[in-house]
Amino acid sequence: MTRRTKILATLGPATDKPGVLESILEAGVNVVRINFSHGSEEEHLERVKAVREWAHVNNTYIGVLMDLQGPKIRIASFKDGIKIDLKNGDTFVLDADQDKLLGNQKSVGIAYKTLPQEVKPGNILILDDGKIVLEVSSIEGNKINTVVTQGGVLSDKKGINLRGGGLSANALTEKDKKDIFTAAKANADYVALSFPVSGDDVRETKALLIEAGCKAGVISKIERAESLKEETIQDIINESAGIMVARGDLGVEIGDAQLPAQQKRLIRMARSNDRIVITATQMLESMIENPIPTRAEVFDVANAVLDGTDAVMLSAETAAGSYPRNAVLTMAEVCEEAEKNPIAKVSHHRLNEKFSDIDETIAMSAMYAANHLGVKVVAALTETGKTAMWMSRISSDVSIYAMSDSVQTLRKVTLYRGVYPCGIDKDTGSDWSDVNQKVIDTLTKNGVVKDGDLVVLTKGMYKDKSGGTNMMKILHVGDNEY
Repeated sequence: MTRRTKILATLGPATDKPGVLESILEAGVNVVRINFSHGSEEEHLERVKAVREWAHVNNTYIGVLMDLQGPKIRIASFKDGIKIDLKNGDTFVLDADQDKLLGNQKSVGIAYKTLPQEVKPGNILILDDGKIVLEVSSIEGNKINTVVTQGGVLSDKKGINLRGGGLSANALTEKDKKDIFTAAKANADYVALSFPVSGDDVRETKALLIEAGCKAGVISKIERAESLKEETIQDIINESAGIMVARGDLGVEIGDAQLPAQQKRLIRMARSNDRIVITATQMLESMIENPIPTRAEVFDVANAVLDGTDAVMLSAETAAGSYPRNAVLTMAEVCEEAEKNPIAKVSHHRLNEKFSDIDETIAMSAMYAANHLGVKVVAALTETGKTAMWMSRISSDVSIYAMSDSVQTLRKVTLYRGVYPCGIDKDTGSDWSDVNQKVIDTLTKNGVVKDGDLVVLTKGMYKDKSGGTNMMKILHVGDNEY
């Protein structure tokens, strides 16, 4: 595979159809997303099982990200499931006391019962991802009186956002805490945390994962306006394995016009802090119903790649769309073409900074050597994947092979840009230097290198020691001794 940017695809009813899951994995999916907002525990575990079985049969590695639902601030339902049509200038009431099944043209219940205490006149409420806009005119007890400033059709259980953010809902709900144990059962590689507003939310999630016996990394979804404050976002990034630029709710809270600049900022911050970054939401939205994307969508995906994102995500395009395989193939093609641009191969990462860790120094040195010597691949022997992560922050067209005998590590690196998982048996007896030959043999067998190629190898002095990378060697494929 020559594509460096990873594809994260959501599973759902469409991929449950015979042959569809296999088709999208063959088309180039690197990591699958299990959305806890829909489906049962049994369905989630069955989908993970199917992915892992396919990966085993095909001698490859597919990561699993399980996405926590988070607090759902929604309206309730309308009587008999009707849809209402709100016009500009209409008055409409959000009533915390109204029966959850008796919404009508004038009012509807709300699932988030404290909303009347958290808004004030003049606030702007956004419903259904920006399709409906309401301005709060007054509060009467548990009733929020509003005026419609942007009308449209409204149906059951649509989301509510407060422009500018500030709602107090906890990031972790009781459902999320139960779903963390499901993630542990599935041996998930990553768990995505919805709506974090501080590093404390991430720390709590990590503690719950440890309690559940789950080693998954936490991906924080940046969805709230208040999470963008400099100190707050820095704390969230520091505590997380990575972040997701979740452009749906974030765009509703800050306004779509601010999204492009914030996306670039978040990608830059994540990479400079040696963290994963995923760009998500509506990337190929039109392909839910159409076999080809719009040109605007192609530009969107390509720009995320040029910005340096590790992964791009498909949501309903694969979970519920009519053309899931086409969506993956399209995403892969756009990523590959964008990566050919010289911008995607130039890096100034850490050039003017000092290193405090020996293993990071080796990782940076390896990439500098690879970029200036015409090296075919970099092979990083790694226990945790950290060395490969550091390497992946350097923009380059040199492939990085994370080589490990830990299946969990090999699945985790599937989300790192430019890093490819490669299983290796490190049982070389007492002579650790024998691993050099084994690395070349493994890469040759997999068709990655051939005689005459140069390989940069990084490793530690001792086998099975995490954080012990302290050696770099340049190997010439075809030599009798390594």
